[in-house]
Amino acid sequence: MKLDYNILWVDDRIKERPFQKILGETKGFLLNQYFNCNIIEAEDFNEFVEIFSKKKEFDIIITDYSLNEGTFGSQVIDFIRDSQHNFTEIFFYSANDNVKDVKLFSNNRITFFQLTGGDYKELEDEILAVINQTIKKFQHIVAMRGMIMHETSSLDVLMNCLVKNYIEDSKNKANIDKILPHIFLEIQKNAKEKCDKAYSNKPSKILKDNVLFSASQKIFALGKILELVGETDFSEDYNKEIIWFRNQFAHAEIFVNEVGKEFFKVRIEGKEDELIFDEDLCKEIRKNIIKHKGNLEKLEVKIK
Repeated sequence: MKLDYNILWVDDRIKERPFQKILGETKGFLLNQYFNCNIIEAEDFNEFVEIFSKKKEFDIIITDYSLNEGTFGSQVIDFIRDSQHNFTEIFFYSANDNVKDVKLFSNNRITFFQLTGGDYKELEDEILAVINQTIKKFQHIVAMRGMIMHETSSLDVLMNCLVKNYIEDSKNKANIDKILPHIFLEIQKNAKEKCDKAYSNKPSKILKDNVLFSASQKIFALGKILELVGETDFSEDYNKEIIWFRNQFAHAEIFVNEVGKEFFKVRIEGKEDELIFDEDLCKEIRKNIIKHKGNLEKLEVKIK
């Protein structure tokens, strides 16, 4: 499970209007599911090989079965499998009646669609249905926990660098002198066992201590910096929409109910509460991660 959904689309007619419309609908569908959608186009087998050899990590490859210059979709399969990417989803389509009886070796990651009568809407629906199935595979409860931990850790690194760089930049000294006492006071409240170190007010030591200068203190510092640069303070939303979910998923247990539905059970304020794992929750978490990554990147640009 991840935030980027990568598609490689191979067709010598990819620039034609019907296919560009399908590409647009596909991108819109994935954006509505809160994925960063990356669609790379290739017009022939050689271009496909060049692109795939460089990137390799695609969630699905969509290709016309009968490419130009006598190249066939089976060659796409052979190339991908020879590259040891056996888990890449492949979607073939063809309007050529002569390939109706083509036998693709059985594989639950290969789909073949016969395009009849130029019905591109039917092709679009079939492609979106297959993509939706791949999303459901990504959204397995264990994979979701891993995605949340990975993505929120990446945001932590970005936020830490942002806060640290702003505080240590000499041109911000006048502003920093105003907020450092507030930051250190917050640190002192939450790290009594290290109060002597905190009271020393030495930024070089404190900012490198991840126990002392923890996620909650970084969020507090982030809020102060947002005030200084005149940006909307999103630190509380970040805490509720990112940190809270990360903490719950890190310590929750997985259970299965009587109908086979998996869910996380977490203990909140001394009581057991159920956090139901479903597609809507996955979508909401992806939306929040993308939103706050954008917030941090926007702030990073402003304070450079």
